[in-house]
Amino acid sequence: MHAPAHPPTGEARLTGETLRTALAGLLDGLPPRQATQAVERLIANYRGRTPTHTPVLRDRSDVVAYAAYRMPATFEAVRSALEAFRDRLPEWTPASHVDVGGGTGAATWAVAAAWAEGGHRTTVLDWAEPALSLGAELAREAPSEALRTAQWRRQTIGDKLVIPEADLVTVSYVLGELTEDGRRAVTDEAARAARAVVVIEPGTPDGYLRIIEARDRLIAAGFRVVAPCPHSAACPIEAGTDWCHFSARVSRSSLHRQVKGGSLAYEDEKFSYVAAVRDVAVPESPSRIVRRPQIRKGQVLLELCTPEEGLARETVTKRHGALYRAARDADWGDEWPPPEEP
Repeated sequence: MHAPAHPPTGEARLTGETLRTALAGLLDGLPPRQATQAVERLIANYRGRTPTHTPVLRDRSDVVAYAAYRMPATFEAVRSALEAFRDRLPEWTPASHVDVGGGTGAATWAVAAAWAEGGHRTTVLDWAEPALSLGAELAREAPSEALRTAQWRRQTIGDKLVIPEADLVTVSYVLGELTEDGRRAVTDEAARAARAVVVIEPGTPDGYLRIIEARDRLIAAGFRVVAPCPHSAACPIEAGTDWCHFSARVSRSSLHRQVKGGSLAYEDEKFSYVAAVRDVAVPESPSRIVRRPQIRKGQVLLELCTPEEGLARETVTKRHGALYRAARDADWGDEWPPPEEP
């Protein structure tokens, strides 16, 4: 994804490294074997369970281990989605933010990174008290006033959810934990409470379907899609044949390498998302690159979602000059053609 249109000024800019450093301090005193076992158990639980209304994170050791393992990836996925939002609406700034099911606050950190200059107020809602406590502890030492002053509130996330009215509501990696009725209720409540809603789910076929359902409900509630889609019409992907998702690069911590048994210093977090807004004019959108560009000798193949034709392939060759050079630098998730330099 492109960098934000207006890089934050004033306070120190939040980055993935800022978050990883804060998380590393929490792991001091937690035996590596215990941290690894906690993460492995929680991953198995998340992958194998049916949706529930009870918290999976039971105590501080669970929360510390899982936060160290998952927060950096969630942060990078949400940050990528927010940067796409800012690319389309660079002048839009939230004065208030609610993070639904925010847990230890990865999405809250991402919002603070995207709008560091905005001075917004944040409220985090989650049902797991240990996660909220740890999130508040992390935020107190963060280089961001929005994080340091955030409110952390225990709240059941489901069909009884009430969201305070806010400019921006984020719902990240939450819908998959809910029943079908709970997912719809949370999406509808976000639509009622917010001017802008950003929903992020894992970049899997099931995660994509949950995003499409949320997208449809937001559009029905009067929202217009800002990203990633270049339109608010029906998704052109035929259900069951493919799914729309993107990728964010995440630096691996030592805990990541312990759990996954890998030696690479990074991994790619796959995610699906929708960002939508109401009562704001959304400028005409270019196409978006929806697969990793294929660079061949003298040409680049781009898979695009377009405003007019739905899914399309564009071949850019050397004879296109500057456009060819831009295509070689283009990345999965970028707008196409790239915006002109001012």
